[in-house]
Amino acid sequence: MHIRYGYRLDILCETATPIITMLDVHPSLRSEITAPDMMVARSALHVRETVDFTEYFDAFGNICRRLVAPAGGVILRAKGIIHHSGFLEDRDSMASAAPPDVLQVDLLPYLSGSRYCETDKLAGEAWQKFGQIEAGWAKVEAICDFVHRHIRFNYRLARSTRSAFEVFNEEVGVCRDYAHLAITLCRCMNIPARYCTGYLPDIGVEPDENPEDFSAWFEVFLGERWWTFDARHNIPRIGHVLIARGRDAADVPFVNSFGLHRLGTFRVMAEEVEGARFPVTSLARREHGEALRLISSSD
Repeated sequence: MHIRYGYRLDILCETATPIITMLDVHPSLRSEITAPDMMVARSALHVRETVDFTEYFDAFGNICRRLVAPAGGVILRAKGIIHHSGFLEDRDSMASAAPPDVLQVDLLPYLSGSRYCETDKLAGEAWQKFGQIEAGWAKVEAICDFVHRHIRFNYRLARSTRSAFEVFNEEVGVCRDYAHLAITLCRCMNIPARYCTGYLPDIGVEPDENPEDFSAWFEVFLGERWWTFDARHNIPRIGHVLIARGRDAADVPFVNSFGLHRLGTFRVMAEEVEGARFPVTSLARREHGEALRLISSSD
């Protein structure tokens, strides 16, 4: 199947302002793009004038673009099409968690607290709630179940400064808050977890009534690989298109400005391209989903 995605962001500023964006589909998926998605940057006051930018990779391997928004601001646009398998996210209920003393060294940062994931403040709660569950897949699922029930989704109450400890106490938030709390609880239980952001179209589910936006989910390291989890929806989904990964949202801001700015127009789009399900058929997706259900029910 194919997914069409894109965005328009108007970044408004009174004076020329340096900006770094993190809006490109992740390098690991670039080979699946079937229609180019190069970002176009234009002056907000003189829309025929393009704004130059340079590209680099950050410490986590995400694509970043650096530019100077002219006085008045800059309009950022991109759209593309990417191939997707059409399958639900992989699952393995037998995947286990390795103890910290034998973990790969490069995984250790994903056990520590970070800007939005205060492991020190939630360790007691985590061990009380999940300490008796076997380390591995079952523990991560229990954490997702708890976070999904504990937080009430409310788009209008989104707050960019809300941390995992705050959302634990406030019990309300948006997708990034679900991810931050789940990541924090996993780290408290010695399971490496990292934050992911990108597109998530409504494929195989009822359309979301909230305004379309970038999504957030998380990954945990079990067995010998990373696995995708989504505590907000709490069901396997089709169509995650990764933009960036990091320890938490502080590592992967869509826009990081070095000066005052405000966001004007903000539009995000992600949808299945009708008639482009090849080479995966609907039957193949159903058979794959049924196999996952059989594996889960046999545990």
